[in-house]
Amino acid sequence: MSDLSSLTIAAARDKLRRKEITATELTEACLSAVESADALGAFVHKTPELALTQAGHADARLAEGDAPDMCGIPLGIKDLFCTKGVPSQAASAILEGFKPEYESTVSQNLFDAGAVMLGKLNMDEFAMGSSNETSTYGNAVNPWRRGNEDTALTPGGSSGGSASAVAADLCLAATGTDTGGSIRQPAAFVGITGLKPTYGRCSRWGIVAFASSLDQAGPMTKDVRDAAIMLGTMAGHDPKDSTSADLAVPDFEAMLTGDIRGKVIGIPKEYRMDGMPEEIETLWSEGAAMLKAAGAELRDISLPHTKYALPAYYVIAPAEASSNLARYDGVRFGHRAQLGQGDGITEMYEKTRAEGFGPEVQRRVMVGTYVLSAGFYDAYYNRARKVRALIKRDFETVFADGVDAILTPATPSAAFGLGEMIDADPVQMYLNDVFTVTVNLAGLPGIAVPTGLDRQGLPLGLQLIGRPWEEGDLLNTAYALEEAAGFVAKPQRWW
Repeated sequence: MSDLSSLTIAAARDKLRRKEITATELTEACLSAVESADALGAFVHKTPELALTQAGHADARLAEGDAPDMCGIPLGIKDLFCTKGVPSQAASAILEGFKPEYESTVSQNLFDAGAVMLGKLNMDEFAMGSSNETSTYGNAVNPWRRGNEDTALTPGGSSGGSASAVAADLCLAATGTDTGGSIRQPAAFVGITGLKPTYGRCSRWGIVAFASSLDQAGPMTKDVRDAAIMLGTMAGHDPKDSTSADLAVPDFEAMLTGDIRGKVIGIPKEYRMDGMPEEIETLWSEGAAMLKAAGAELRDISLPHTKYALPAYYVIAPAEASSNLARYDGVRFGHRAQLGQGDGITEMYEKTRAEGFGPEVQRRVMVGTYVLSAGFYDAYYNRARKVRALIKRDFETVFADGVDAILTPATPSAAFGLGEMIDADPVQMYLNDVFTVTVNLAGLPGIAVPTGLDRQGLPLGLQLIGRPWEEGDLLNTAYALEEAAGFVAKPQRWW
């Protein structure tokens, strides 16, 4: 029964309903996998007792014969989601010891549907990073290896623990969040599917905020069908989140026909970056050919303001972060620095933040505070907001012209080694988000689908960008791409 943890959500759901397995057996198999995978650094707070209790409740619902799709499915929850009574630290020392008295809306939706929480997953501190190397828990590690090398590779970030756990079959799926690519880039690095929904499709309530106008929760799963199933449970209107859309949640799984005949797929010329590896270029061309063979029409398009996306993102996101992170002051919750004689409240703030925030978070808070300061607000922040509006308009124009989805690379490279970039110029790390940040700036849905391996045997993914609120149509196009690519490679176990 040990291979139960390698099941997809869809396969496990069907076995549970046919009484071939129980939710408790499935959960025990995953807990066993988690216990033997500490080398991956994926799970940072394990909750076996809670998982088995939830599995028991799921079995009771399944026995009654009226269980939702996610009932009995063991998941990992990114440490950015507040989970009642379970440490929720956003991978930061400043939130050490914080156990919320409430549940995030997304995790509550999943638990209400009978899903099982195996524990909390590693991530970059406050979701700031592209390699899961800024975590107070230490690095998460990619289960894949380059050829016969032993070099530890990044699983991507910030949802690195989620990506690693799903790829290594520690859980059937995981929650992630995406502010500038933090679901899609890690998914591409580990050969799984990662979906960032339209901004407002999933509630942000109870998710530790990084950049409030960009953050969006989404599923990280083993295939496209699972992403459709899980999104259907995660999504929905939430009056506690003022940016949550009051829209009905369709049956995304029912929309997976694989028929994309007549669909128009845009290929943006601006995503052909200087210095892009030949393998990424080839993969992109092959993906376009696959969609064409499936009956879609390819169309060259232009998104002229793409080149300004990264600079605009790295003004807007740190600005919002500096505002959001001001609440971590050592007064109400989390870490408080030891104070010397004569220290006042200013010294408490300074020492607490110096001890609690890691270097990358400090860097972004300082950048954000700078661009919001009196002399620079118009020069940086307001200008970035105007650029954001132009980027959004680029997409609106293309979609108005009849394009149904846009195909791009997901990442500028395969997974790189831990330590290879973090010590270099931080801007080099920021360039990892070059294909993904536009989607967040425009509030659009985007999905990363694994479509091939590079010459060293590492997974590579392609990204599809869809129209706002049309995740069902986007998932169907991704399903057609997944079917054509036939990606079934798994990492060889070394952990």
